[in-house]
Amino acid sequence: MTNHSPTSPPPSPGTPLRLGVLISGGGTSLLNLVEVIGRGELPVQIVQVISSRADCRGVERAHAAGLPCQAISPRDYPDSEAFSTAVFAPLREAGVELVVLAGFLSLLPIPPDFANRVMNIHPSLIPAFCGPGFYGQRVHEAVLKRGCKLSGCTVHFADNAYDHGPIIAQQAVEVLPDDTATTLAARVFVAECQLYPQVIRWFAEGRLQIEGTTVRVLPHGNGPGPTHVGGPSGASR
Repeated sequence: MTNHSPTSPPPSPGTPLRLGVLISGGGTSLLNLVEVIGRGELPVQIVQVISSRADCRGVERAHAAGLPCQAISPRDYPDSEAFSTAVFAPLREAGVELVVLAGFLSLLPIPPDFANRVMNIHPSLIPAFCGPGFYGQRVHEAVLKRGCKLSGCTVHFADNAYDHGPIIAQQAVEVLPDDTATTLAARVFVAECQLYPQVIRWFAEGRLQIEGTTVRVLPHGNGPGPTHVGGPSGASR
């Protein structure tokens, strides 16, 4: 795929990171980010929301929050590459520096200029209960069926496979003896609401360093490393 450069120049230091959010359903993770940003706890600005469905609740929530939102369905494109091209075009036009998948269910090939600039959150401790077919309640039902004592959530950099790419952070959640898929999902979502904004904040502060398949969280201030991502420019460098 052709390498493109963002259409907007990088912001100056102290400018909020320009965030793109991709959704497919109710938009609860999007709503959480809006609330955290509104409380002044996350130095980012959501400049583009894209939904893979025009009729989902998340689109309504995006409009209600005053966010620019565009529906782009994979059904309208011949393959995943064409779908990816359609999705990333408006993200570039909006000058997006970091893309977060927030319940986005479609496989999305990552173009070269967005490598290490797309994050996903998954409701299990990867590599357990992840990959094709593991989404939503299905994840929690599988956890309970296996008799796990711990579950949780994982934030990782996305690549061209489902629930793959370097793991940035995980948060464990205890599985209780009387849990149902619904009650476990609710507690895991509480953990997601804490972990995702924290990881996005690390990226915005330039504190994530990739070493092969390992992501290290640096102290405040940019440190040396093979691949350092985030910070004022939002681009890999």
